[in-house]
Amino acid sequence: MLAINTMAEVLGLPGREAAPLSPFGLISRIESGLPLGALDRVARLIAPDDAQFKYRLVPKATYDRRKGSHRLSSDEGARLARVARVWGLALHVWREESEARDFLFRPHSMLEDRRPIDMVIGSEIGAELVLDILGRLEYGSAA
Repeated sequence: MLAINTMAEVLGLPGREAAPLSPFGLISRIESGLPLGALDRVARLIAPDDAQFKYRLVPKATYDRRKGSHRLSSDEGARLARVARVWGLALHVWREESEARDFLFRPHSMLEDRRPIDMVIGSEIGAELVLDILGRLEYGSAA
């Protein structure tokens, strides 16, 4: 449950009730369309100095169209949640935003010198590889 609540916090999702958000509650919110503000929030957290970063998650033309509905599609929301999940764990492992950012934006040898953030944005499998590295770092094995 910790990962779900961390993802919800990174996404800026307010709890509708006092109880923590359940996995099914998060799925429901993603399927019904995360607020466009969640994209802006995640982009500011991960890449505060890069105003164009959010367009790597949702193309600019699509982002501009979404301004009318104020909601992301379920696919866009799933991608954003994937990035939020990795950011939450990176922050947990590194304890400082600057260190977590450095990890995400620096090529990593276990990813064939690709940047973790690119792997996470690119696919679920890429995100799993990055989560595996973070898990190894969290528990002290070679990564």
